[in-house]
Amino acid sequence: INTMTTMHSTHCPQLAHMLPTIIGNDTTHAHWLNSLSMMESVGARKIAAYVHPLHVDLITLQHAFEEARHAYFLKRQINKLAIDCPDYTGAYMLAPRASFRYLHKLDMSCARYLSARGATGRSLKHGCYLLVTYLIEVRAMMLYHTYQHALTHAGSRVHVQSIIKEEEGHLDNMMTQLDEFNPQWREMSADLHGMEQKLYDNWLNQVEQAIA
Repeated sequence: INTMTTMHSTHCPQLAHMLPTIIGNDTTHAHWLNSLSMMESVGARKIAAYVHPLHVDLITLQHAFEEARHAYFLKRQINKLAIDCPDYTGAYMLAPRASFRYLHKLDMSCARYLSARGATGRSLKHGCYLLVTYLIEVRAMMLYHTYQHALTHAGSRVHVQSIIKEEEGHLDNMMTQLDEFNPQWREMSADLHGMEQKLYDNWLNQVEQAIA
């Protein structure tokens, strides 16, 4: 099963339905951008925690840098809406709890999954980094493409094209590294996709409730 193909071919009508409401209100839109920025920031910090102090390659450093840049870029987009979102506290977020815990919970689920299959130590951390990043990149491609389509349709000054381009590069890098990590990684990612889908659905439901 190719998880990437499955997720890319799955339309998300809930997200597409919500985005005009989000984009149509500058404060709500700013809080949406701030939430995405925070999630990118969490990802950047997780990569930084994963990086070995000595044995680190250029691709991983590039990934950490670009995730932090995405968080910064999304924060900068908020300026176009003239709304102040000084930090990531709940008052400036949509579904702050679900937004913050999404990546953490996926990371823990992946760790339990690999541990049950005998992975330990650095191998466990490496496998979690690769599989979680792959799942997140696939999800991000769907989300940012859907978001950009809605932004273009609304004639918004906000854009996320540069993030989409970099996420495509991240996805290619992850697939190359996963091929080296384990020839059965596609089956593993398919198992983990169900966990990620539940977390994503919960997050999206929480965002929908926040904008209702």
